Amino acid sequence: MFEYELQKINAAEFIRRADHQRLVREIRTARRQARRAARKDRKGRVSTPHDRFARAA
Repeated sequence: MFEYELQKINAAEFIRRADHQRLVREIRTARRQARRAARKDRKGRVSTPHDRFARAA
């Protein structure tokens, strides 16, 4: 009976870990998608420092 209880505890721990890893993966994916969407939406720099000044001779 003791081995059965240990097996149930281990199985529950594996399920808990799998759920946690799945949640972490979903959060990472959502953050990555949000960053990509924000990168697409921003206007960007109008000019760079290299564009402002003429090149010295």
